[in-house]
Amino acid sequence: MSTTLLRPCSQNVRLAPRTTRFRMRSTRQNSTVSEAAKQNLTWPEYLDIRRNKRKWETAVTIPCSILGFAGGVAYFGSLETDATKPIMGIDPLFFYGGCTVACMGLGYLIGPAIGSAGWRVTHRRAMNLIEAKDREFHKRIVKNRVDPTRQSATNPVPDFYGEKIGSLHHYRQWLRDQARFRRKALLPEE
Repeated sequence: MSTTLLRPCSQNVRLAPRTTRFRMRSTRQNSTVSEAAKQNLTWPEYLDIRRNKRKWETAVTIPCSILGFAGGVAYFGSLETDATKPIMGIDPLFFYGGCTVACMGLGYLIGPAIGSAGWRVTHRRAMNLIEAKDREFHKRIVKNRVDPTRQSATNPVPDFYGEKIGSLHHYRQWLRDQARFRRKALLPEE
């Protein structure tokens, strides 16, 4: 019995690692709390991500347009032309020039898709959060945008899809523009 009542010093030493284990558990719990806080994007963070994505799309569009133009020049410039044989009733020089410009337009249209795909590959880990915020943002845009049937030549619809919104300031300005459009559309024309 005396051995159960007396505690050896070695047990007191063993308690120290247990407290550090407890401390480690509490930091793990804190890290899970911080991870849960990171699971929600704030609106400024989301709008910054959205602006960054738009920059990627624009940055890729320019080289794609240039490459499309260069490809059109390389292909259509190397074709032999006969001025006496029109193509679809058009002089071959003008037809091939139009096709070259069409290649540049195709590069302009494909560029944002390539830029968006590249951006999605680099931001793969946060895509679930971003897509959830995209849905919520789209609901807000649909709820607050104006009816486009009331537009006229003097009163065009301001940024119907909200593509240029890149910050909270831009969003508030977009809301003011929508309200201004509603007021103008409801006033009788002079």
